Amino acid sequence: MVAHAVLALLTVLVLAGDWYVGAGRWQVFAAAGAAVLLHGAAVVAGRRPWVGYGIGAAAMLVLVTMPSPGWSLTWLPSAVCFPLALWRLTGVVSVGSAVAALAVAVLGIVFTELVAWARLSGVVPGWTRVVEGGLLMLVVGGVWLAALLVRRRRTAGRRAEGERLAAAIADERAGIRRDLHDVIAHTVTVMVTRIEAAAVTTSDPATRRELGDIAEAGRDAHQGLRAMLATLGPATGAPRAGARPGPVPISLDAVADLVASAASPLHAVTLAEVGSRRPLSLSAEVAAVRTVQEGITNALRHLEPPVEVTVRLRWTEAELEVEVRDDGGTALRGAGSPGTGLMGIEERVRTAGGTLSIAGGGDDGLVLRARLPTKEGA
Repeated sequence: MVAHAVLALLTVLVLAGDWYVGAGRWQVFAAAGAAVLLHGAAVVAGRRPWVGYGIGAAAMLVLVTMPSPGWSLTWLPSAVCFPLALWRLTGVVSVGSAVAALAVAVLGIVFTELVAWARLSGVVPGWTRVVEGGLLMLVVGGVWLAALLVRRRRTAGRRAEGERLAAAIADERAGIRRDLHDVIAHTVTVMVTRIEAAAVTTSDPATRRELGDIAEAGRDAHQGLRAMLATLGPATGAPRAGARPGPVPISLDAVADLVASAASPLHAVTLAEVGSRRPLSLSAEVAAVRTVQEGITNALRHLEPPVEVTVRLRWTEAELEVEVRDDGGTALRGAGSPGTGLMGIEERVRTAGGTLSIAGGGDDGLVLRARLPTKEGA
């Protein structure tokens, strides 16, 4: 508003000067009316760009065609509103429409100089028209190009913000998926294996059938959970900075509980720890617990019992080696489509600065081994 007031005041002073040097009253009022239209065009262009630009072009046409005894009326201070309307139009329409608007402005400048050339007197040299046209071209072209660059920068900023939002959503979904897989899938698997062990050891046929049905329902629930996790997308991607580790305990003290809860008459799960414990980062401790959890879960879910699983923690000054080894069971069990738990564990270990290796997988069993740096070795 301040800029409009300043331009209007300067325009009034210029028109007063034209009146003083001999301009007619109708010329002054016509120029003043065109100046009002220009100011209105700049305001309207903020909401309706093409309408505002059209009004501004019409006002400039009035100034061009109207004779004046002083300077060309195209240099009225209020004429600045026309490039402003062009700026606002270029910032919101397509590139093709922006080029069309620039073409209108260029044609207007050419028409302006042709009219001025026709009105040349012998006192004013002809090259002044060329200079004036060149200056007007520079002003209009510069405004148009600057508006285009600002729009591209704004569009790139919105695109980058959209990508950041999409990445945040994907990261959140991956975190939810990891937590669900690590917590519920493991618990369901352990529950099913213990029920199967109870069915084998019971002597009552009815009880055995009932426990078998419960185990089958548990396996169906597990498959349903995996199908639901698939809708959340892959479990890859680094865990969020500062993200909570989930409801499962993250202390290494939880490893003994994981081993104890997975053991049954048909599943011999043992724990051995060698060396003195050393401080670990939070991410490394979580990765260690999750590695043990995933190794046990895979053995119980994929192998026909009886199964032996050995969990081994070996400490050195520089690292903790977590090893989960199974004996292959009596046979591989058809457990449906492959899951993504190992990919999630690999990402956790990598994020903690460690490495994960998987060996075997045949009759001799599978070995899952994670090497995680201690705080002293990091």
